[in-house]
Amino acid sequence: MSANIAIVKSAPSGDSVVLLSTMTPSPGQPPLEKVLSFAFVSAPRLRREGDEQHAFQSREHLRKLIVGKEVQFGVLYTVPSGSNQRDYGLITLPTGESVVEQLVSEGMVKVREEAGRRDEEEGTEILIEKLKLLQSQAELEGKGLWSTADDGKIENGDEPLADPAAFLEQWKGKRVESVIERIISGDRVAVRLFLEPKSHQQVVVLIAGIRCPRSDGNEAGAEFGGEAKSFVEFRLLQRTVHVELLGLTPQNQLIGIVSHARGNIAEHLLLEGLARCDDFHSTLLGARMARLRAAEKRAKDERLKMWKGYVVKKLDNSNSFDAVVSRIIWADQLIIRNKAGEEKKISLSSVRGPKNTDPKQAPWQAEAKEFLRKKIIGKHVRVAIDGKRPASEGYEEREMATVMFSEKNVALGLVEAGLASVIRHRRDDDDRSPIYDELLAADEQAQASRVGMYSNKTPATAKIIEASESLQKAKTYLSFLQRQKRIPTVVDYCASGSRFKVIIPRENARLTFVLGGIRAPKTARNANETSEPFGQEALNFVSKKVMQRDVEIDVENIDRMGGFIGTMFLGRENVAKLLVEEGLVSVHDYSAGQSPHGNDLFAAEKRAKEAKKGMWHDYDPSQEASLETLTISTPPNGASTPSPEKRKDYKDVLVTHVDPETCALKLQILIGGPGPSPLESFMAEFRSYHANSANAIPLQNVPRNGDYVAAKFTEDNTFYRARVRAVDREAKTCEVVYIDYGNSESIPFTRLRAFAPQHHPTTGKLKAQAQDAVFSFIEFSKNKGYLGDAVHFVQDMTGGDRPLVANVDWIDEKEGGLWYVTLYDPKESKSAEASLNADIVREGNAMAGRKGRGFEKAWPEVIKTVMKKEDEAKEERLGMWEYGDITED
Repeated sequence: MSANIAIVKSAPSGDSVVLLSTMTPSPGQPPLEKVLSFAFVSAPRLRREGDEQHAFQSREHLRKLIVGKEVQFGVLYTVPSGSNQRDYGLITLPTGESVVEQLVSEGMVKVREEAGRRDEEEGTEILIEKLKLLQSQAELEGKGLWSTADDGKIENGDEPLADPAAFLEQWKGKRVESVIERIISGDRVAVRLFLEPKSHQQVVVLIAGIRCPRSDGNEAGAEFGGEAKSFVEFRLLQRTVHVELLGLTPQNQLIGIVSHARGNIAEHLLLEGLARCDDFHSTLLGARMARLRAAEKRAKDERLKMWKGYVVKKLDNSNSFDAVVSRIIWADQLIIRNKAGEEKKISLSSVRGPKNTDPKQAPWQAEAKEFLRKKIIGKHVRVAIDGKRPASEGYEEREMATVMFSEKNVALGLVEAGLASVIRHRRDDDDRSPIYDELLAADEQAQASRVGMYSNKTPATAKIIEASESLQKAKTYLSFLQRQKRIPTVVDYCASGSRFKVIIPRENARLTFVLGGIRAPKTARNANETSEPFGQEALNFVSKKVMQRDVEIDVENIDRMGGFIGTMFLGRENVAKLLVEEGLVSVHDYSAGQSPHGNDLFAAEKRAKEAKKGMWHDYDPSQEASLETLTISTPPNGASTPSPEKRKDYKDVLVTHVDPETCALKLQILIGGPGPSPLESFMAEFRSYHANSANAIPLQNVPRNGDYVAAKFTEDNTFYRARVRAVDREAKTCEVVYIDYGNSESIPFTRLRAFAPQHHPTTGKLKAQAQDAVFSFIEFSKNKGYLGDAVHFVQDMTGGDRPLVANVDWIDEKEGGLWYVTLYDPKESKSAEASLNADIVREGNAMAGRKGRGFEKAWPEVIKTVMKKEDEAKEERLGMWEYGDITED
């Protein structure tokens, strides 16, 4: 018998093998194969209708002993079998051990009864006798086929699964020891799963995460289909592996990971360029898909096998940069601005916002856009361009990008919230997100959790009311908005440097908002119009600053078009002031004078002029008329007769309350110096006292007019010193005046406490801090409408804890020490005539005093200024003069 060398490919049964020739095959041809049956012995049969006893154990013993090894073999004789013939022979392991002898000694095969009856070579009889002796020994020891402890029966499910879904549910995610029985293609194998020691199941498994070319197909790389199959055969056929089932195909075929001693076979196929990643398996693999992507990329970069014609994308560092998100167009489209100030539109890679053509998704469009706006508008992000979508019918060219904010992928956040879906890319489409697999997994999780547009509910969206639809409609909102301060708002659109569309979310209202106190250059609305100088610059400035941002507004008035005039705040910054400081708008003297922020605007304009910014680039200060500076001590020019003595008693004050019925004031005197004021120190101790439950002493009797009490203020639920002004015994309520601030309210008896002696305003540490006062030199209208306008004007002019200077012109002791005062803004008032009293008259909210009080005669220049302001208001028909001179008979 001549010896030949071969590699054992497989063991179909316990007594036969398939051998591979070690000779190099011809190009494009597979290695030569030979089926060899063992001479003189036979093993139990593996049958489709049911295995014979010990058939699997016999084959398994041989498989583990010999498959994949290089052996010596020789053919002893050949037996015809149909149209073919079967070779019988012997195999020797590299150690010199005879495989047949080893099998017989372990009881895995039987010696044939007819062994030795043929005309065989010399020495055959000796070998047969040896085999019989070895078999006898195995019988005595009860090995293998001769075992009495093991019946050798294995329950093997060889038929297709009746319920693949139920089988998957039972075994999903478990690593099951298995053996590969057959290689169908590079990505499809027949597996025997060892479910239990006595229970096996044969199934076909699709290798998860990859797709190999089919040798009989027309796809790219089809010529490598056979090589992929051979690659897997050489490494897996009849090898022990572990299979982890993950899912089912739409055709109910099992999908799983097949791992051998050196890892996942899918990864090795990808590294060799014999497979491509399968996106449809990404959600099944989760994070493990990343290793497969990396393996595929490596093969592409090296242009291996099926990637031999692949064009490697060049890395471009300019494709990754820092930017600021300046606008959200849709849930998947943004406008970003780079460090050079250039803007570009980008689309988020691999995701799509809710479709307006899908009735379930369309209602979520606004929700998705708002989600993105709140998260990244105005924020610094890192942008990486992943590719481009060429222009197509109905679509312009688009750049696809990954946007990172705080180390978090923005698109991933949208998908996790169920506010975007993942695009299923074509197989050859590489312009995709680098975390495409994470996106797919997040999308599947969002669908399973029924969040966002996958839920059964639609978002609660109320219809937006257009408050600026008409002047009449705007008027109905004016007083309501005026009473509120710092209204949270979102800028929806910038029409010009000073005109916006804003949305008040809590009111579901959209309105036109105009910045008060400034004049912005006109901006062209279309190609046929021309912008005024710096009009476009002003628009660009506010677009960058406030477009789609959360801002706050104070509403002061309305214009003739139904636009609401006021102040817009971005954080702590006054937007109008920012525009003025950049020299992009000018201050409108009249409206700025009405605004509580007018002084800030004038100061900002002065700085812009000095710096020659924007529209003031050619500013010449010598061309402006010099302002006359007067001092309070200067007597009136041309005065020839002595005037009554002027009282100069200047005090730093805050206006804490304006009486809505009379426009009388409550003033709080500010005492300078480091540290907290006496009132602040007193109130800290007062609040601490009443925070102690031991001091919660209710009133012993029904309160009476004039009683001093501790009252719990409704707005902040804090106790303050107060005096009872009126009592309603039936309703058990009383009206109190807070003696340190001047405001009043009606509250129930239950919100009152008795005074501690140390807190009493007459016997305690601190007197009442709210001083009654009225304006000198002016009179208010008796008409309730005009009086109400005056009250609002004074509140706006003095509110917000604005520090002022009051000159106490006279104290009326007959009225309980009532002060007659002239108020000044310490930052803006340059003379005794430049007072807030005169400003009130100038806006038509009051007239010059007609009563001619004695102390007022000491200030003829002030009286003259107030009269002049009244004439100006009359001429412009402002306030109470809107229908003419009401003083005329």
